[in-house]
Amino acid sequence: MKKILIIEDEKSIAELERDYLEINGFSTDIVLTGDLGMQRALTQDYDLILLDVMLPNIDGFEICKKIRSVKDIPIIMVTAKKEEIDKIRGLGLGADDYLVKPFSPNEMVARVKAHLSRYERLSMKQNTNESQGIYIRGLFIDRSSRRVFVNNQEVTFTTKEFDVLTFLASSPNQVFSKDHLFERIWGYDSNGDVSTVTVHIRKIREKIEHDPSNPEYIETVWGSGYRFR
Repeated sequence: MKKILIIEDEKSIAELERDYLEINGFSTDIVLTGDLGMQRALTQDYDLILLDVMLPNIDGFEICKKIRSVKDIPIIMVTAKKEEIDKIRGLGLGADDYLVKPFSPNEMVARVKAHLSRYERLSMKQNTNESQGIYIRGLFIDRSSRRVFVNNQEVTFTTKEFDVLTFLASSPNQVFSKDHLFERIWGYDSNGDVSTVTVHIRKIREKIEHDPSNPEYIETVWGSGYRFR
């Protein structure tokens, strides 16, 4: 049985999420504060985390950033704010998706199932791939452990940053549009848009490029998309 952590300070919403998830065969834990939620997420094993943005003690963005630095599991952020900058910020910190309150409980369950399924497919593909590593001009991508090294120094990547980098590096010299990257990495059932691709490319360049303004690895092909060279 898949286990889900709900970090939500509004008890009625947390219980609604719990009830719908448990009806659909998931095991759930509820935590009502940010500090305790982060502690639980870091010390116990979960298959997915539903994370509210506005929390007592510590906000969801900080929690997401901390979790993503040490764990590779799906994170869906829940927010009452509709501003696009909040959505992009959450995705840029490593969240896999977001829900805007008020949302349909059935939509929440569908998104949870979709992200768990996608995560399992990616893990299975990586585990069965004979070529577990990619090495190009000082950049080493270890697929089996999902770690990245630049000139023998390990660099921390979020889940989606690693997925984007690995996807591009697996098909060098091939141009991929933003729409194509968004579909392959996030899926069109994700409640986001292609602008997050640009955010992730920028963050990846900051981590692997000697001069991000003149990239050596990920090239922008104007009007078409991105190419790993």
